[in-house]
Parts: sequence; C-alpha cells; structure tokens
Amino acid sequence: MSESAGHELHPIEASLLQARRERVYLVLAGLFLGSLAMLNILGISRFIVLFSVDSGDAGWQWNWGQWGEISFALAVGVLPYPITFLCTDLISEFYGRRRANWVVTVGLILNVWVVFILWLGGIMPQVPAMDPQTGLPLLENLAVGDNGLTDNDGFAFYRIRQLTFGAVVASMIAYLAAQFCDVYLFHFWKKLTGGKFLWLRNNGSTVISQLVDTVAVILITHFYANALPLPPEGRSLALHLLLFIATGYVFKLVVALLDTIPFYLLVGWLREYLQFDPVTETDLSED
Repeated sequence: MSESAGHELHPIEASLLQARRERVYLVLAGLFLGSLAMLNILGISRFIVLFSVDSGDAGWQWNWGQWGEISFALAVGVLPYPITFLCTDLISEFYGRRRANWVVTVGLILNVWVVFILWLGGIMPQVPAMDPQTGLPLLENLAVGDNGLTDNDGFAFYRIRQLTFGAVVASMIAYLAAQFCDVYLFHFWKKLTGGKFLWLRNNGSTVISQLVDTVAVILITHFYANALPLPPEGRSLALHLLLFIATGYVFKLVVALLDTIPFYLLVGWLREYLQFDPVTETDLSED
C-alpha cells in the first residue's frame, strides 16, 4: 500500500492505477445508462416546439415556441440523448470495442427493466377505474386535495406508463441500431486511419448513427406506437414525419459537432489521468 498515502485499496483492486481506470469506466457507463433511462421515461411525454412557419397574405410568418402549419419540434427525451454517444465514444477510445458493446447491451437490459417496473407498478393494488378507450384512469375520479393539488389515482403515472410502453419498442430498436452502428464506425475509422484523426471517428460515427436513430425512432413511434402528434388538417403525413426527423437530426448533429471540443479535452486529460495512450498501446487489429 505504498503507492499513495491515504488511498487504501480494496483487495479486489490490483493497484491504484487500475482502480482509477475502473472508476472512470464506472462514471462513463453510469452517465450513459442514467441518461438512457431518463430519456426512455421522459420520452415523448412532451414536445418542445422550437419554431413554426405559417403562410399568409403577407407571406411566410415565423412563430417562435408555438405550433403552426410547418412546425419544428423535439421530444423532450431527445435532450439527454447526445451525451450517450459522447460516453460510448470515450469508452471505445480507452476501453475498446468489446466494453463499449457491453455497455450498449446493458442499456438494452435497462430498457427492459424500466418497462417491467412500470408494468408492475400499474397492476399492483389499488388499481383505479380505467377508461377502456384511453387506457387511463377515469377523469371523473379527479379531486382536489387540501394542498390544492389534483389527484386522480395516479393519472400522471399511468399517462407516463402509457407513453413509455408506446415508445419503448421504437427506442429500443433505434437505440440498438444506432449505438452498435456508432461503436462499429468508431473503430472502423480508428483502424482505417491508424489511430489518427480523432475528430473523424468521433464525428463520423456519431453523425451517421444518429441519423439511423432519428429515422428509426420517428417512423416506429408513429406507425407502431401511434404516439406522435398528428399532422394539421391538409398536411401530408410524409412531410409531417420528415419535419420531425429533420428537427431531431439537426439538433443531434449540432450537439455532436459541438461535443468535438469536450471530446478532445477529455481524451487529452484522460490520457494523463489514466496513464494510457489508446493509440500507441492498443492493438488496432482487435477493434
């Protein structure tokens, strides 16, 4: 225990450096899985309207923060999603493709766990009287308590549960396709460039994988879960879905490009902190 005064190692930890490397991996994996759980629960519970465009006698009119003829909106669950790609890229860079894929697989298991808890919570007593048409507690149960807050036997819980169930298939399929695509392309470009051009494998893998994710989650959420807002009367469905895809993808693309700076900074810092150079000390043929 002479490596560092005041730092006692657990018997399972081989050295202070090895313990440090595992803790960094735990932080990255935890941030990834926590963000994933949050986005799946919040999911499509709210759509944030960035702006809309309406046609009129005076020409096109831009409206900020409200729905219109052509609206550009994001599901609230999209907000924490870009951080998951930053985490898997950092894990891929320092810990390799196998560990990155393992984290992605655990994320899938986590999705199933979230759905199971929501299902279990919904069937345990006391289950309120449900509206057979909406699958939600009857609004006639609505009451106002002494604290001034409304209570209708967990209406908010059942609404979140319904939305999560409706979108979980879309998110899981899109998640698997996008994350495995991200990990594969990251290591493909890492091997192709001999470990050079860090910006290429960071941005290239994320840009393509997020396109895969956005297209998949929008199409499946609409056609399978019927959970997207319907288009205004007279608007073509194809244009409506295309706007959702474009808005979500542009948001993810901008964030992906912006995270190049923190990615470079974190890689530089982690090389020193972990005392490991992923380019010179990694066998690229294994990636």
